Amino acid sequence: MPRLPLTRKFSGSSLRYHIGAILAASAWGAAFISTKVLLQHGLSAVEIYVLRFVIAYVFTLCICPTPMWSRSIKDELLFVLCGVCGGSVYFIAENTACVYTMVTNVSLIVTLSPLITTLIVAVAYKDVHLPRGFVLGSLIAFLGVACVIFNSSFVVKVKPFGDLLALLAAVSFSIYTLVLKPLNAVYNSWFITRKTFAYGVITALPFMALEPEHSSWRVLLNHEVIINLVLLSVIASVLAYVLWAQTVKRMGEVKAGNYLYLSPLVTLVMSALLLHEHISIVGYTGCALIMAGVILSEKMSQRASRKLG
Repeated sequence: MPRLPLTRKFSGSSLRYHIGAILAASAWGAAFISTKVLLQHGLSAVEIYVLRFVIAYVFTLCICPTPMWSRSIKDELLFVLCGVCGGSVYFIAENTACVYTMVTNVSLIVTLSPLITTLIVAVAYKDVHLPRGFVLGSLIAFLGVACVIFNSSFVVKVKPFGDLLALLAAVSFSIYTLVLKPLNAVYNSWFITRKTFAYGVITALPFMALEPEHSSWRVLLNHEVIINLVLLSVIASVLAYVLWAQTVKRMGEVKAGNYLYLSPLVTLVMSALLLHEHISIVGYTGCALIMAGVILSEKMSQRASRKLG
């Protein structure tokens, strides 16, 4: 079996990695708008995800065609888990959430992922001590989530089911982040991205089979559908994933994670301008609390992160 290239260290000015992080976070924020547009054209949450990842996989396969397999069965199983937590379950939950609640809510709640990751590590490793500032930040952020959920129920009179699905997506992505860490030390960004897309599509097939009916293929001829699928698959999937992987390797998880907080702000602005979603004072308060709580938690958890290596 051919050996895979080890992760390379990047040279040059660090400015490009900051720019890369901004572009990736902005692309993920804009992706919620594209998803909502596709849902409005009749595509289901599962169909959007499968089409997005199939296109993304073909693109990455052209860039990184070999090798096909990882170094061990253990690593291959970890890639399957990446495909589930960073692919099928994460995106299907996220896309479905956009059906039942506002895209701003989904974007804000998913931002809790870095915070949830640290909480999972603290529970898994008893020797990890969470600073009081981190706990305080967590409480502030979860209070913000409560405000966001109340905003969706109060303003547009929908059940909080969509917000809970967004929370499931955040937990799923946190698990993906933890699984990704040991793989990042061995495999390059393109290979990891391609394997995640591949297993993400494979594990989504049961969801496709369970759907009672599917959209007509003619919807794919709509120019607006084509544009948004390209944006989701090439920009928000391939380029954003690779940019983010390289940024994390260069800047570190904590420092790079701060840029994720740009994502809900991009979604907030674009949803108001393009989708005309109304945000109440309670919603804006929840937005501010989530942003403040997550940023405070990240700042206070830097010492704990250094202890973990």
